[in-house]
Amino acid sequence: MKVLITGGAGYIGSLLVPLLLEKGHSVRVVDNLLFNQTTLLLYFSNKIFSFTYGDIRDEKVLKPLVDEADCIVHLAGIVGEPACRVNPQLATTVNSDASKLLNRLRGKKPLIFSSTGSNYGKVNGVCTEETVTNPLSLYAKTKLDAEKDFLDKGDVVVYRFATGFGVSPRMRLDLLVNDFCHKAVTSGSLIVYQKDVRRTFIHVRDMARALLFAVENFSTLKNNIFNVGHESLNHTKEEMVKEIQRQYPRFYVHFADVGEDPDKRDYAVSYAKIRARGFETEYALSQGVDELLRALPSVTIPNPYSNFSG
Repeated sequence: MKVLITGGAGYIGSLLVPLLLEKGHSVRVVDNLLFNQTTLLLYFSNKIFSFTYGDIRDEKVLKPLVDEADCIVHLAGIVGEPACRVNPQLATTVNSDASKLLNRLRGKKPLIFSSTGSNYGKVNGVCTEETVTNPLSLYAKTKLDAEKDFLDKGDVVVYRFATGFGVSPRMRLDLLVNDFCHKAVTSGSLIVYQKDVRRTFIHVRDMARALLFAVENFSTLKNNIFNVGHESLNHTKEEMVKEIQRQYPRFYVHFADVGEDPDKRDYAVSYAKIRARGFETEYALSQGVDELLRALPSVTIPNPYSNFSG
């Protein structure tokens, strides 16, 4: 199968590409390499891999790629509320407008859309796919807008992912577990607000595995929304921090009554629907924390305002 991945050089796509290639699928990635990442260089020697440098908002770039594809995995986007707040117009044109362009161009071709649990907003109790959406952040609003457009047309699988964590060739340090682990190994201390707030997580490798599952089981999943994660990864922020401290005792944490999540996420999520279709996650929080604590000391974030280069 010829699979087109938009944003395929990112956090999830960098791990999805090798999974698809290992299964014998032909993979084409389109990405604007916003972060100058080189995560896919290893695969250029593979004859069934190809890459297009381009912007998914450009119909001239997108149309020939869509025309050649048998299936589309749509990962491209401005991800997370902080990034969306920096440039709201960019977030809207990429997350919403470009998704609608892709939807128009694809005809009836199968599409798997990487959406977010942030679409639910503030929820009481356990969240299921039947829970009414109430997006509170710009990020969630743009993702839900794209969701509705795809679902109206059909031939789509929508994944509302839990919050990702874990090591990827294109690391993200804005994600909660990744950020806290990075703070542990770099500064050794952290102030945490809303410690009793419940969040739900998924390892990035399980995110990639779930997308592969959708590609290979599209006919039985299509025209559905699935929460993707696992109940064992529903944790309070305090529980998550305690796991980091268990593995990294030098990490000092102070819990304070300041700050607030813009998406107001504070609930457990049910993943029974995707599990009933045959998908199970494999990675626990402890495994992700372990690999992060071992990997992050090698991650350097340069300070552009420093005159010191030694």
